[in-house]
Formats: sequence, C-alpha cells, structure tokens
Amino acid sequence: MEAAAYNRRMLNVAAYHFFAVDDPAELARALREAATAADLKGSILVAPEGLNLFLAGEDAPLRGFMEMLAGLPGVEGLQAKYSHSSRAPFGRLRVKVKPEIISFRRPQATPLATGERAPAVDPPTLARWLGQGGRDDHGRPVVLLDTRNAQEVEYGTFAGALTLPITRFTELPAALEPHREALRDATVVSFCTGGIRCEKAALWMRQDGMDNVLQLDGGILGYFEQVGGLGYEGRCFVFDERVALDPALRPLAD
Repeated sequence: MEAAAYNRRMLNVAAYHFFAVDDPAELARALREAATAADLKGSILVAPEGLNLFLAGEDAPLRGFMEMLAGLPGVEGLQAKYSHSSRAPFGRLRVKVKPEIISFRRPQATPLATGERAPAVDPPTLARWLGQGGRDDHGRPVVLLDTRNAQEVEYGTFAGALTLPITRFTELPAALEPHREALRDATVVSFCTGGIRCEKAALWMRQDGMDNVLQLDGGILGYFEQVGGLGYEGRCFVFDERVALDPALRPLAD
C-alpha cells in the first residue's frame, strides 16, 4: 500500500497574491480548514498584505482548493505555478499568520502601498532579449538581478546574472548599494523563485530612484513553465524535499 501511494504522481503548486486582508487570522483559519479537508500538505502564509503558499496533493482536490481560493474577494487574478512529483514533498500542513508574506521590512515595497505592481517583463520577452545578445527592444543592455540568497544561487541562476552575497532577503538593499552606479544605464530585471521577492525588490528599487528596474513576472518557475531553460544554468532551489527543479520542472530528489 505504501509503495502504491509513493508511486502516485502528486500535484504541487506555488502561488502568491497581494491583496488587503482585513482579518488574517480568520482567513488563515478558513484556508487551514479547506486545505485539511482536501488532504493537502505544505505551507500557507497569510499577512495583511496577502498570501503565499506552497502546497501538494492529489490533482483534483488541489485544483479544487485553488479554484476556491481564486474565487475569494481580492484574490481574482491569482497566478499559480504547477509541477509534479512522485510524492508530496512536505510532511505536513502548516498555516501561519505573518506581518509580511515575505519579510523585507520596507513597508512601502508592496503593491498595496503604491496602488500598482512594479513594471514586469514576461518570460517570452525576456527569453527573446537574451536570445538577441542580452539587449532589450531599445538596445539597452539587460542585467539580470538575482534577489535570492547565496544558498539558492549555488543550485543555479541565469548566466551572467548579478548575484549578491546575502543570507536573508532583508540584506538586499545594503548588498545592492555598491552596484547601483554600474546599473544606471541598463534595463535591470529582478528575479527570484516564484515572484514575491523580485516584485518587492523592484518596487523598493524604483521608489529609491532606480526607475530602470523590471520584475520577471512569475519568477524562475514561471520562466521554466513558459520558456524552459534558455539562458539559465543549473536548477532552481525550492524550499521543500524536492530540493531543486530543473527547467523541465523535474525534482532533484523525488
């Protein structure tokens, strides 16, 4: 029975969404109840600025949960990245209420404060820019800025990307400071695993005078899903038992 369960293909989802949450504790309670009923494993973070989740489960119950979630007020337009594994890469379900869906400690670095998202580049456009020698449609050089930490970068990143020696996302502003002048005449594309960090980083950088910054819409996982591995070297680290995914979204450990 255990072997049969292990060999079933599990569906995994990563998603986040910025929206005003009036009662994070109540939303967390409702999502815990729904996820438990669907026998899902993984994590759900709820904050006043929105939610962030990584979940795994059987195909139909997980998709049903995501359809329910996308139907909630404020969550319209939720974008999710899906992949498969032979077993759930999480041991249990964790639902937490946090001050932020990813800690950055820059209160204005959220679409809720600015009223809009940071400008974004979609994966097919970025792939085209990389294919035409790393220049955008105006001929400006494209610099890819990795907003992840050093441990994640070790598993893989875009070729030639600017990586920073950070262990926490909150360290990014100080680590970026020595590079600001060199980035002045480039089109900077911030990226991360699924989009949260590069979105917050892009908003903060634009607020701090760097109006030449875009975010990679959907992050690395969105890029893999839509484009594959063009311009990317290695794998993308994920925070679960799969360890890292290759451009075909196949896990390193399964």
